[in-house]
Amino acid sequence: MRNAIVFFVIAVLGYAAWAHYKSGNKGGPPGGMGMPAAQVEVAEVKEREVQLWNEFSGRLAAVDAAEIRPRVSGPVESVNFKNGAAVQKGDLLFVIDPKPYKSEVARLKGLLASAEAQEALAQTEFSRTEGLFQSKAISQREFDQRRNDLNVAIAAKKSAEAALEAAQLNLDYTEVKAPITGRAGRAEVTVGNMVQAGPNAPMLTMIASISPIYAEFEMDEATYLRYAKATAAERARIPVRLGLATETGTPHEGRIESFDNRLDSASGTIRVRALFDNADGALVPGLFARIRIADAAPSKVLLINDRAVGTDQDKKFVLAVNAENKAEYRQVKLGPPAEGLRVVEEGLNAGDKIIISGLLPTMHPGIDVVPQLVAMDAPPQAPAPPVPNTGNTQPSTDNAPPPGDNKK
Repeated sequence: MRNAIVFFVIAVLGYAAWAHYKSGNKGGPPGGMGMPAAQVEVAEVKEREVQLWNEFSGRLAAVDAAEIRPRVSGPVESVNFKNGAAVQKGDLLFVIDPKPYKSEVARLKGLLASAEAQEALAQTEFSRTEGLFQSKAISQREFDQRRNDLNVAIAAKKSAEAALEAAQLNLDYTEVKAPITGRAGRAEVTVGNMVQAGPNAPMLTMIASISPIYAEFEMDEATYLRYAKATAAERARIPVRLGLATETGTPHEGRIESFDNRLDSASGTIRVRALFDNADGALVPGLFARIRIADAAPSKVLLINDRAVGTDQDKKFVLAVNAENKAEYRQVKLGPPAEGLRVVEEGLNAGDKIIISGLLPTMHPGIDVVPQLVAMDAPPQAPAPPVPNTGNTQPSTDNAPPPGDNKK
């Protein structure tokens, strides 16, 4: 049985070879490997002056943010804002029971009034004593005593004033107000809860400014060095754009606000802040953002179509077409996108022609192609069928009927 199967396979292969020979393909197509030449679209690599854009990922952050904590102790008497509402600087947010603080202010006001009366009396006594001392009607000791009494009264008044000022501040702190303009978070405490001032004071709420807003991201060392050469005026003109995760493109325009003062040697990156207007409040701190930054000045670069790029394990390559219309393997190093194309940093020269469309899975370096020159940014077209090239321009007549024999 096995011998019969082997014989059958050999017979089939032999018949296929005989049929190929009879069809006139004895010479095979140019390019070898028994394949016809493929019609491909070829574009010429040209040097262009473009403004390159660099893409980064980052997060939005508020320009100003404040954690609101109590500065006096007591039960919360009222909450005067809605969770997530916009608030203005000075708006009342919480009220802590003010009654004990009002009582303290009243007590200290009475103490201050008494101290002021004592000071006035001591001042009068000292003035009278000063005249008597100048006329030598009293002794030096009595004069010094009156002066000391006046100093004690003045000190008592100042102490009362300081105590009253502190008590008044505590009374003012029972009204918790917004220190900045922005959007409030949720109220972390509700009416009736006891809050305690001090280092471990609980957070009552958080306020974050709305507009403008930061986009913070990490920039690699090589890119940063390009921007570091730009002057302050050039940096101010560098276009910066931002897009959120659900947005198409990068519709928000901004500017670079600052670079950090040091590079992280572990990651090889530096922190960058860009500033964006956010009048409508659509940009919220913490959101993921896609940031695109243009180079400070235009650069001369080589651009190719991404459709021309193939992948060979961890390498990128293109197939160039030489003067003999044969495909050549070129390993390339790619840069950022620009003007709908891709920057090539290494592997190609201006004037090279590369295949951008019509590639077949079986194509390989050295194969013959029939090139059709198109623009580098030409849209993709349906692949053309292979061009027969059998080495015999006349059709085979081995199986055709003899001339004049049209009998069926």
